[in-house]
Amino acid sequence: MVAYLLDIGSILSTRSNLNGFRRGDVFILRCDGRIVFGDEGAVLRERVGNMLSGSPKIVVNLTGVNYIDSGGLGILVGLSVSARNRGGELKLVSPSKRVNDLLQRTNLDTILRVYGNDEEAVAAFRKTSSLRDRQQIRKTS
Repeated sequence: MVAYLLDIGSILSTRSNLNGFRRGDVFILRCDGRIVFGDEGAVLRERVGNMLSGSPKIVVNLTGVNYIDSGGLGILVGLSVSARNRGGELKLVSPSKRVNDLLQRTNLDTILRVYGNDEEAVAAFRKTSSLRDRQQIRKTS
């Protein structure tokens, strides 16, 4: 497993960080603190965009996130669109009750899939890949 640590103290908020590592072909990001809009959001999008070029399958673990504003939601949606444009997907894991309520109130939980833990989200990618492989085999047969 390759581990990455991006110390982006001012990117998510004044005391946040983002840890990333790969599990197979899935990149898992663990966020702490707040996800908010601002100039720092552009840096976050750029850095995660660079990660997307290596793997369009992204899991964002929100266990340590205590606050997301509308701009932060926009960042997550934008990253999801970028992942889909590259043939992947962005999945969310373990949002706090407050963050989960916000996702439900904005109906973003219908667009951004939410899982209980990293393993469930990674397994969902495997199921999707397996289904695509079977469909591809049928098309070529």
